[in-house]
Amino acid sequence: MFDLTGRTVLITGGCGQLGQQHAEAILECGGEIILADIVGKDKRESIVDNLKTQFNRSEGISAVFMDITDKSSIQKAVDRYVKIDVLINNAGIDPKIEEGLDWKNKFEHLELDSWNKMLEVTLTGTFLCSQVVVNKMLSTGLESEYCTNGGIILNIASDLAIISPDQRIYKDKNKVKPVSYGVAKAGVVNLTKYMATYFARKNIRVNSISPAGVKNEKVSEDFSQEISKLIPMNRMALPHEFKGAVAFLCSEASSFVNGHNLVIDGGRTVW
Repeated sequence: MFDLTGRTVLITGGCGQLGQQHAEAILECGGEIILADIVGKDKRESIVDNLKTQFNRSEGISAVFMDITDKSSIQKAVDRYVKIDVLINNAGIDPKIEEGLDWKNKFEHLELDSWNKMLEVTLTGTFLCSQVVVNKMLSTGLESEYCTNGGIILNIASDLAIISPDQRIYKDKNKVKPVSYGVAKAGVVNLTKYMATYFARKNIRVNSISPAGVKNEKVSEDFSQEISKLIPMNRMALPHEFKGAVAFLCSEASSFVNGHNLVIDGGRTVW
């Protein structure tokens, strides 16, 4: 049921940390991947080469430039491929403490340009990519009477799509998670539900996952300890811990799952 042999999966933001984890999940199930990203050609090619070496594959792994805020850029990238069976809308903006959150993110000071940029990339970008790829799916014969082995869209939301950020985890009171992030991700979840019902009879399933924060080398131990206090499992997620959910929701293992937002947060939202 998890076999993705012959299935082509487009991953936006595919060259980022989680994008590469999603790619690994698909490749481990035998699928083919297209990493779509705004990063330079050299970085894209380097990541493709590393994945080809890691999985001992010469084909079925590629990368393409894509600006998800520009519909023409999305269309140009998508038109390069004969078919796309699965879309993972992973690209977005995620302001992080290690990258310099500051007072400008406070509700009282957040500039309209910052608000608009977050929604443009994280929410509108998800809409535009979905729109272009859905038309590709429908034009390549995935539509049929029953929603099995058809097109799949997986949106990457966040635990902050369903809860508000706990600003107490930031010891520096001038550092806050901006309101625009949660609003955009909440929009992604609602967009998921809309598309799931709208396209259900066209053989396209749409789901989302809401992951918690990921522990990596950029996250300080102090910050990790603070956020871990909010999680029953008493730790942040590890980079690979969303791969099982991605494999499930991108395969026939989830053939009757539609419009669901799978929360993967170590139990944080239960408290």
